[in-house]
Formats: sequence, structure tokens, C-alpha cells
Amino acid sequence: MFRIESARIIAGVARIVRDVGIAEEITQDALVAALEQWPASGVPDKPGAWLMTTAKRRAIDLVRRKETYARKLAEVGRTLEDVPPPEEEAGLADPESIDDDLLRLIFTACHPVLATEARIALTLRLMGGLTTQEIARAFLCPEPTVAQRIVRAKRALAKAAVPFEVPYGADREERLASVLEVIYLVFNEGYAATAGDDLVRPALCEDALRLARVLAGLMPKEPEVHGLAALLEFQASRIATRTGPDGEPVLLADQNRSQWNRLLIRRGVEALHRAGTGPYSLQAAIAGCHADAVRYEDTDWPTISALYGRLVLLIPSPVIELNRAVAVSMAEGPAAALPLVDALTAEPALRSYHLLPSVRGDLLERLGRPAEARAEYERAASLTRNAREQTLLRDRAARL
Repeated sequence: MFRIESARIIAGVARIVRDVGIAEEITQDALVAALEQWPASGVPDKPGAWLMTTAKRRAIDLVRRKETYARKLAEVGRTLEDVPPPEEEAGLADPESIDDDLLRLIFTACHPVLATEARIALTLRLMGGLTTQEIARAFLCPEPTVAQRIVRAKRALAKAAVPFEVPYGADREERLASVLEVIYLVFNEGYAATAGDDLVRPALCEDALRLARVLAGLMPKEPEVHGLAALLEFQASRIATRTGPDGEPVLLADQNRSQWNRLLIRRGVEALHRAGTGPYSLQAAIAGCHADAVRYEDTDWPTISALYGRLVLLIPSPVIELNRAVAVSMAEGPAAALPLVDALTAEPALRSYHLLPSVRGDLLERLGRPAEARAEYERAASLTRNAREQTLLRDRAARL
């Protein structure tokens, strides 16, 4: 119950104390109070409301001690007498106020003043309710490293005096892009792990998908928020089929599409109807094309190729160009795609990207050039840090 409620409580307290680090500590204090009192008094009818009230009372006590009482209460917009006892709090909670607080919290945790790794760790900690140990295990990092990231992130926010607010105007687009990026990166790390023995880490995907759904509910008029939600719904629908019984990777062409999650696909379609024409929306449209194909042979590759063409105009990227080349190879044949891939071999950003030689190896194999294809697969295997992908690539090389 605390894991479900903690983000809302931290958000509500942060609105009072204007510091997410202190807000998290106060929220944990409220949990300790519950662990001490509930065994004797019983679990309240509305435990979430009890915790929220307890935390807010402690926050107001802290504000009262630290600053002039009357001035701070005027800023917060409440008096101590306005805070009802825990039993009354649940009936007076304003859902819109809670939603506003959550929105403020996610924009604060994803503030651009923080490094990307710090934004990810802090968001999973505050919004996802994950422990430091769970975050470390998910990203294969030492636990002290993750703990340091979270501590430094809180200090950086406090030092920069980052306001606890939802940005508006010109600043909003940049800040929203940072929020979407964090959720997208968390999902991607779960969907295709960069290192370790597992190709997929479903728990991370679930955390990111939950955050995307929360954000879509909080910002219903932002097309790109729905675009990201649609993309993650579509991608999540086929997670169970991406690996075999022993955890080995299963390529898209070989996946059992009857086992794709139709509920998630329907949710993706609904979100896509509310999406726009931005980068996440275009990626969602591409994922929707895959979800729409009953068989791999039915995939609308010309449309996917065209969508990648539009996407690369919005966000020029060699990785997107590589994806477009794959779509071109399926729509027009490997001979049409090989020059596109060869042109990318000079890209510094792709020098250690294992999928470049992997794609090139696939094209060469389809063109009947096995010796060259084998060398590309072996090179790709040497570049990836994921054990499952290494095995797949080496098997493809050995087969040739």
C-alpha cells in the first residue's frame, strides 16, 4: 500500500516544503509512524489518507520551526487548523490537487539540471517507488553508485533552487521532452538490456509503462505524451514472445503473434488516436504497423519505411537511418538497403554500435555473400555486452 501511495504523498509534502529530498524523508517518517501505531490501533479504513495527513502535519511542523509561521502558512495557503484528523482527510482530498502535485513531482525529478542517469534513478525512486537496491539490480549497477546518484540529485535540485512547479511557456517543451526521455530510456533498458545475462527485464518495462500512463492521465492534451504511451503499449504487447524458454532471443519474424497481448495493443491503438506527429508518435505509428500484421509476411514495410523517413527529418540520427535501411531492405530488397548501411559505417556514433554490423551481416547473408556476413556477425558479437545477443550473433556466424 505504501509503495502505491508513496509518490502521491511525496508530491503532496513537497508542495509544502519545496524540497523533494526532505519530502521523501518526511514520507518515510510517516511510514515509520504507521508501523509503530497500526499494530496497536489497527489499520485505518483509509490508510493512504492516514499517511498523507501524518506526513503533511510533520511537514507543517518543520516549516513552522524553520521559518516565520504566519508568512510560510500564507505561502502554503492553509492553517494548522485546516488540516483535519486522519479519519476526515480522505473525504476532503481534492483529486485535481493530488494530480497537480504528481505532475510537479515528475517535472522536478526529471529536471534538465540533473544528468540523465540521475534523472532516471530519482524518477524510479520517487515516482516508481523502487528501492535503491531494486534500481541497482535493474541497471546492473553497484548499490552505492545508485545511492550516490540519488543523494547528489536531491542536493543538485536544492542547490539550483529548482521550483516545485509545472513549467509553462517556452520552458515547458524542453522540460516535457526531458520527462518523456527518462520514461523512454527506462523502458528501453528493460526491453533490450544493454548488458548482463538477460535480454529483457519486464519489471523495468512495467515501471516505465505505468509512468507513461500516469503522465497521459495528468496531461491529456499533450499529443506526444499519448504518442509515448502508445509506443510503450505496442512494444510491451510482445515482450513475452521476445525470448524463448531458456531466455534466448526470438527475432521479430519468428515470434508467435498469437501470443502478443491484444489488450495492450488495443490500449496502444486508443493512445495512438490521441497522439500527434512528433517523434514518439511516429515511432508509435511504426510499432502499430507491426502490431497490425497478423503474420510477419503481412507487415506494411513501405509505410514503415516512409514513417522512418519522416522521423529522421524530425530528429536526424544515424540509428534511425539504420532502422530505415532495415525497412527499405524489407520493402525493396537487400540490394537497395546495403548502400544505405555502408554509408553509415563512417558515422562515429555507430563505431561501437553492435546493430550496425549485425544489420549489415543480415543484408550480406540475404545477398548470398556468406563469408562477409559471417565476419560482420562476429564483429557484432564482439561489440555487444549482452550475453544473450552475443550467443545469437555467434550462432548466426557459425551457421555460415
